[in-house]
Amino acid sequence: MLKCGIIGCGVISGTHLAGYQAIEGVQMVSFCDLIAGRAEKLAAEVPGAKVFTDYRDMLKDQELDCVSVCTDHASHAAIVCDAIRAGKHVICEKSPGRTPEDLEAMLQCAASRPDLVVTGIFQHRFNEKNIALKELIKNNAFGKILTVNLNFACLRTDEYYQKDAWRGTIAGEGGGVLINQAIHFLDQLRFLFGDVKKVAALSANLTHGEVIEVEDTAAFVALFANGLFVTVNATNSAFAHWRSALTICGTEVQIEFIDEKLSYIDGADADHVAKISALLGKDHRADIHGKTYYGTGHTAQLADFINAVASGSTPAVSFADAANSASLVHAVYAASASGKWENVRNF
Repeated sequence: MLKCGIIGCGVISGTHLAGYQAIEGVQMVSFCDLIAGRAEKLAAEVPGAKVFTDYRDMLKDQELDCVSVCTDHASHAAIVCDAIRAGKHVICEKSPGRTPEDLEAMLQCAASRPDLVVTGIFQHRFNEKNIALKELIKNNAFGKILTVNLNFACLRTDEYYQKDAWRGTIAGEGGGVLINQAIHFLDQLRFLFGDVKKVAALSANLTHGEVIEVEDTAAFVALFANGLFVTVNATNSAFAHWRSALTICGTEVQIEFIDEKLSYIDGADADHVAKISALLGKDHRADIHGKTYYGTGHTAQLADFINAVASGSTPAVSFADAANSASLVHAVYAASASGKWENVRNF
């Protein structure tokens, strides 16, 4: 029985708790938050669970095997590294690192303990339709892919940013819409098409005035290592609950994938189009824990993490792979600041 704990008991923590509770061979034993009431609220769902307000005290618990890090971006590097030094397996929420230096530190700590499983949450990789789409791309089902476009939109109000002091700040968050909301779909692009080589970008704070010091809107072009170029637009100032729209234009088939569901398909061969449509249009039943736009992948990724710990295997998302999605965001910020193409560091 693997004994797990959660550090950071804010909004996303309940999704982690529900995910762990759905996995056999896991016992939740501890919860930590700077605000004791948050940790106590989660612990109330687990008889006998311990509550901490200092994660360092929690990490001293010898019976604790694994931790989910669900805190603000700025604290991820210190907590992940301290957990590794304490001999704990770690899964960290996005973004893995607030800065490039954070990523370096975390990767060095993970490399120092190859016996531990360290990974980052990018749950959309576990969406069965994304998996099916990746296989179609691998098998050239769309012909030669000519262009790819990603549009992401949601709404984050001034009140959202004012609710927590770290939100909307460089020191606390590292950025805005790209590092907080759109990062999941930037990771989706990397999952489907591989690593990015370089980017050119623009970003701005268009609607939040002095409430934030980060971007609420961004656009960039990415050149992938395989030669594909992709355009991305993202904003959290639109009157939209949550919407991702991925368009793939190939020489044989074009599709639109909205909110990770097939919304449009066209191609010259009707039978071929029908096969793709049937595959991507198939519904897969799975429970959603937390907000609907989190998708169904958290439980699947947590199960993969637990399986890797139990079996001594490698998780589906290595920490270096997770770090590369954060590194893409950092490169976009650098390109926006410089007005030049910036290389993306891939670990």
